[in-house]
Amino acid sequence: MSKTLQAIRGMNDLVPAQTAVWRVVESRLADIASQFAYQEIRFPIVEQTELFKRAVGESTDIVEKEMYTFTDRNGDSLSLRPEGTAPCVRAGLQQGLIVQQVQRLWYTGPMFRHERPQKGRYRQFYQFGAENFGMPGPLADVELIAMTAQFWQSLGITDAVHLEINSLGTPAVRQQHREALVAYFEQHRDQLDEDSQRRLSTNPLRILDSKNPAMADLIASAPALSDYFDEVSTAHFTQVKQSLDTCGITYRVNPQLVRGLDYYTHTVFEWVTDKLGSQNAICAGGRYDGLVEQIGGKAAPAVGFALGLERLILLLEACDKTPETSAVVDVYWVCVGDAAVQQAMQVAQTLRTAIPTLRLVVDAVGGSFKSQFKRADKSGAAIALILGDDELASQSVQIKYLREDKPQKTILFSELEPCLSRYV
Repeated sequence: MSKTLQAIRGMNDLVPAQTAVWRVVESRLADIASQFAYQEIRFPIVEQTELFKRAVGESTDIVEKEMYTFTDRNGDSLSLRPEGTAPCVRAGLQQGLIVQQVQRLWYTGPMFRHERPQKGRYRQFYQFGAENFGMPGPLADVELIAMTAQFWQSLGITDAVHLEINSLGTPAVRQQHREALVAYFEQHRDQLDEDSQRRLSTNPLRILDSKNPAMADLIASAPALSDYFDEVSTAHFTQVKQSLDTCGITYRVNPQLVRGLDYYTHTVFEWVTDKLGSQNAICAGGRYDGLVEQIGGKAAPAVGFALGLERLILLLEACDKTPETSAVVDVYWVCVGDAAVQQAMQVAQTLRTAIPTLRLVVDAVGGSFKSQFKRADKSGAAIALILGDDELASQSVQIKYLREDKPQKTILFSELEPCLSRYV
């Protein structure tokens, strides 16, 4: 007997009861993005590996350890996208969207990273992201943070998350800080764990983001990035904080917040929660003014964010804020005999055309009234339509109310449309 095939570890199915919730959440996020004048963009799941090496950084964990990379039949190195910013920039450049103009874009879909699966962190995971191109000032940073704050308010979880921000300054500031950081950690190399020792020569800023408690004091005493700020870096970050204050958005400055990708400059931010254990970040982003040029376009200011949909759904469940979903079916047609089924299907098709949002099911399984009404009740339908020989002869149907205490009644086929319109 053949072995039953299973989904790949870390790549999960979403059954209808789950996708109904996801659709509500995704719809709310998209609606709020539209309120901020962001438009949807879609780009491929597979990109040239070079795109991520150039954008994310060859020394990052994503490129070194986590990407699903393969050689196709033409000998090209391709990768499943591990994040959405780089493909969004590539698409924007290729389609002529990022040329001396402001462009506000949002996207959603699966990303892929080969890492150890755990709750809220999977090998195929879903993100909702937004990117803003062409606005160099700090107000664009605040606009995106304000959008995310609106997400939480809409979903009823404002009290469950808090905002952490930091500034990475300009590339020149980062280079000066990097040199000081390397010199400092070299003096204390014996106190670094294996991962941090590796990062010391590749991406030393990430050492500040280590969760190893044994290194906490060492990291706390490391050279602070803010000590190297120039006037531009200071002015940008000051205005971000002032604008957040003006908008009434509470935040905490976290000097250890660095983000893991090479392309960030100036503002970086994370929305975190204490309700999901160690996987506490549900949304993160920042400014990346050098990435467009790095990928091959003309220099353009940019800022964006991505939020993990799995973690957001888990947080909604933890806060008992999972949005309600509507019933799958509005009207369920119970039929007796083949002729009744054929007539019901014909009338049902006319009703679906006349009332496009009506969700109507004709019971094609058959059986007794009792079994059909059990299926009708299980479907969540508000009403059942009953069609037998007598009704067929008079071109009428009986209406039985399944969720209301109202008497059963008989109406003509011609009266169905105005009667059923109130149930959509």
